[in-house]
Amino acid sequence: MSDIKTILKGDKFAVATIGAIKGFEGKQFVKDATGATSCEISFGTLPEGASVPFFHSHKENEENYIILSGEGKFQVDDTVFDIAEGSIVRVATNCDRNLKCTSAEPLTYICIQAKEGSLGGYTMTDAEITEHPTLL
Repeated sequence: MSDIKTILKGDKFAVATIGAIKGFEGKQFVKDATGATSCEISFGTLPEGASVPFFHSHKENEENYIILSGEGKFQVDDTVFDIAEGSIVRVATNCDRNLKCTSAEPLTYICIQAKEGSLGGYTMTDAEITEHPTLL
């Protein structure tokens, strides 16, 4: 299992890494390393034939899974569907979920968990273009 490392923290940002995603094994949560206050993000991998060892549901938080590599099956309550690299799955509160790797390569994914219904503004409704000298 890889450990997440905080690389740099400032008053308004944090930088962390799990290292190379290719070859990453296990499950790693990000919130503590970055000091996130709006969501929990985790990286996970499942080797060939493996599934998460339990079903689970959330009372307040929806989850969004982004599949980075591999193929598998995803189950939400009694519905099962195929997932593969590029799939994005949103799972609402109060329903059971699980996933399984069906490919020879590991199923690698990011899971973003945030309070259901809490998104107030996003993209251009919450952002504004600013003037700032570039140091890049």
